[in-house]
Amino acid sequence: MPGYIHCNLRVLMAERGLDIQNVKYQTTLSRTTISSLINNNSAGIRFDTMLELCTLLKCTPGELFSVRERGDVNRD
Repeated sequence: MPGYIHCNLRVLMAERGLDIQNVKYQTTLSRTTISSLINNNSAGIRFDTMLELCTLLKCTPGELFSVRERGDVNRD
């Protein structure tokens, strides 16, 4: 069974002491977009969105996203 892309935004924000409101005010992203990514409910992401998040969080796209196996119980 193929894996899936998991967004690690929730973990990265927690490590940096940020909440949705902080990210919203420090980027051009909407609360809805941030929430969708945090909850892994997004069907995709724009490159400019990824760039804003990586710039704010000082991370790479590879840190922002990871590949998970289907059935992975670690769903942070």
